[in-house]
Amino acid sequence: MRIANQLIFRGYDVDIRLVEAGALLHDIGRSQSHEVNHAVVGADIARELGLSENLVLIIERHIGAGIPENEAKALGLPERSYVPVSLEEKIVSYADKLIAGRCEVDIEVTIRDFSDKLGEDHPSLQRLRDLDVEMKALLAG
Repeated sequence: MRIANQLIFRGYDVDIRLVEAGALLHDIGRSQSHEVNHAVVGADIARELGLSENLVLIIERHIGAGIPENEAKALGLPERSYVPVSLEEKIVSYADKLIAGRCEVDIEVTIRDFSDKLGEDHPSLQRLRDLDVEMKALLAG
């Protein structure tokens, strides 16, 4: 069921226009950086353009499977949480993990890629698995 920009999906109220905009703009920071900080750069660009804070947060929080404040500091990012909170943030972040280059991939491919790059015990792997479980439960209804 759709109400204006809202979609009621299995009892969850989703701002579908926000998800669409986030999907299109989440990597806007790659115009200036191809490092993990592209999310911060992108959020800065979005704020300068006067985009809504909800959209800015999608751009800022889509990296990895979410990066908590302590890990952000270690990566040289501004000290704040980059863990997706809203359902729209989670949807865009999760969808981003299902694409590698121009190809759709299974989440296990992304988990292997994270493990190869970050190590088998990196906490982001569990966050990614948790996000996968949450999104699959939502989709399963």
